[in-house]
Amino acid sequence: MVDRTVAVLAGGLSHERDVSLRSGRRLSAALRAEGLTVDEWDTDAGLLERLRTQRPDAVIVALHGGEGENGSVQTVLEMLDVPFVGTSSQGCRRAWDKPTAKAFVQQAGFATPEWIVLPHSTFRELGAQSVLDAMVDRLGLPLILKPDQGGSALGTQVVREAAELPAAMVGCFAYGDTVLAERFIDGVEVAVTVIEGENGAEALPAVEIVPENGVYDYTARYTAGLTDFFTPARISDEAAKAVSELAVAAHRWLGLRDISRTDAVITADGTVHFLEVNLSPGLTETSTVPMAVEAAGTSLGSVFSELVARAVSRTR
Repeated sequence: MVDRTVAVLAGGLSHERDVSLRSGRRLSAALRAEGLTVDEWDTDAGLLERLRTQRPDAVIVALHGGEGENGSVQTVLEMLDVPFVGTSSQGCRRAWDKPTAKAFVQQAGFATPEWIVLPHSTFRELGAQSVLDAMVDRLGLPLILKPDQGGSALGTQVVREAAELPAAMVGCFAYGDTVLAERFIDGVEVAVTVIEGENGAEALPAVEIVPENGVYDYTARYTAGLTDFFTPARISDEAAKAVSELAVAAHRWLGLRDISRTDAVITADGTVHFLEVNLSPGLTETSTVPMAVEAAGTSLGSVFSELVARAVSRTR
């Protein structure tokens, strides 16, 4: 592979800064092992000038949350005609908003848990308890609360008793002004990575996620030993095929590019339920993407060096 200079954008100012830095360091090391020249850049007020004066052959956006996934940084890269690995700004905006992504995937004919989206102002103006009562009447219990935007399960909480709702709502609103309340689906939780290559978008082996406390929250995601992972997932061939089809369909239907990770739950009857999609998935030691890559018989450096080549070729 012709030596190329790659800038890995990591860090930023979102709640997920620390995770992003960990992802960036691991990815940079993997790319250097493939012979690429890699610079690790944080995102700050000097980014545009740096892109102009130290223009890399390609950029990889390893930012999690905020401007790294909502299309903002991607728009800047597009304005400057800088090749980058990952989804376009338009696709980012579709996938970043969880209710929008769910609606797109549901329209494509796939199952997703019933949901309600409400801003903080609705609870304030109409009376919090009345709205919460109506929410429980509609979705039942248990249910899961999460910010309508964001990643790493920050602010996400499973509510099993009505009395837990007020405190859970406060915790959720700490990470955003709008809450997504979703019917809780019990089953096998899996994450499926999709990579684009010469044959188009293909799903890697599904990773089964079994958190120690039953909830795959921020702590369970990034603390070694608190979650067990099985790759490939301990599911039937039929379920594995169905969840792979869902992940590829979500990737295509939402207009994603290069790499994505779809989270889903498989119920006892074999139904696959779409939860959300991540277009800048974590690459830390406890993240599922590297596990799936290894199970597919390749390496993180190999996968991303190929994606860099694809990004460069798009600008020719």
